[in-house]
Amino acid sequence: MRKGSPKKRTLLPDPKYKDTLVTRFVNNLMKGGKKNLAYDIFYSAVDIVGDKTGESGLEVWKKALSNVFPSVEVKRRRVGGATLQVPIEVRPERRISLGIKWMLEQARLRGEKTMQERLAYEIIAASQGEGKSVKKKADMHKMAESNRAFSHFKI
Repeated sequence: MRKGSPKKRTLLPDPKYKDTLVTRFVNNLMKGGKKNLAYDIFYSAVDIVGDKTGESGLEVWKKALSNVFPSVEVKRRRVGGATLQVPIEVRPERRISLGIKWMLEQARLRGEKTMQERLAYEIIAASQGEGKSVKKKADMHKMAESNRAFSHFKI
């Protein structure tokens, strides 16, 4: 068994905005090790968002991400013969990871032609409190709320 938890790796900030959250997002967006392509997709999407909304694309993206971050989630816990869904608070690091993954997952499922457009329109929708990624967060919160009676069980 491991004696201690592994060290957190420090991420370098992205070249354009000098933000480590952008780097995390791009790392999740990247497929097959093609990081430059992922950066191009992200920067193009942020530019599209800036053009469509008339605001700073990066600020809209950050607002969209904050709308997607969950605060509670449910975990399964077996008690007696029943499997209960116990609501727990989400750790800050996991909040960010889940939000990024949900946004990218829903952007990939959209119907626009290019990934830049898909991501841009998902960012715009999420920043307005709409979109499938925000709905996923709402569903998670609804599930936690309906299972609040089991919150006294330890995970």
